[in-house]
Amino acid sequence: MINLFTLSLLLLGFVSVGYAQNEYDEALAQKVGADEYGMKKYVIAFLLRGDRVNEYTPEQRQEIQASHMVNINKMAEMGKLVVAGPFFGNEDLRGLYVFDVETLEEAQALTESDPAIQKGVLKMDLKEWYGSAALVLLNELYPKVTKKSF
Repeated sequence: MINLFTLSLLLLGFVSVGYAQNEYDEALAQKVGADEYGMKKYVIAFLLRGDRVNEYTPEQRQEIQASHMVNINKMAEMGKLVVAGPFFGNEDLRGLYVFDVETLEEAQALTESDPAIQKGVLKMDLKEWYGSAALVLLNELYPKVTKKSF
C-alpha cells in the first residue's frame, strides 16, 4: 500500500512539473522580471494614520486625499506602483502600496512624494516582500475592468 501511495505521489509530481514547464513563457517571465520560481522582490508600504491628521478640517483632509489620489496615479503611470488600496474600517492601518522597486530607499523616496505623507495625515512602514512577478501585469489589466475613476 505504501509503495502504491509513493508511486502515485511521484507520478503526480512529474505531471505537475510537466504542466508547469508546458505553461512557462520565457518572454513573459523576462518582461515581468520573474526569477525561476515566477517570483520577484517588491516593497510593500503599509499606510498608517499620521500623527497630524487631527490638525486638519474635513475639507482640508478631502483636498489632501484628492492630491494623494493624483500621486497614486502618477506612481502607477511611472510603473513603480503595482497595487494600492485602502483597508476597510477606521483603524490606524489605512491602506497599502506595493512598489515594483529594487530598494527600500527608492520606495521611501516614492512615499515621500505623497502629499498625505508630507502633511502628516499618513505615515508609512516599508517592508521588502517576495511575491508573484505577474503582479506587475495588474496595471495593464486594471483599466479593462474599471468603469469609473476615483
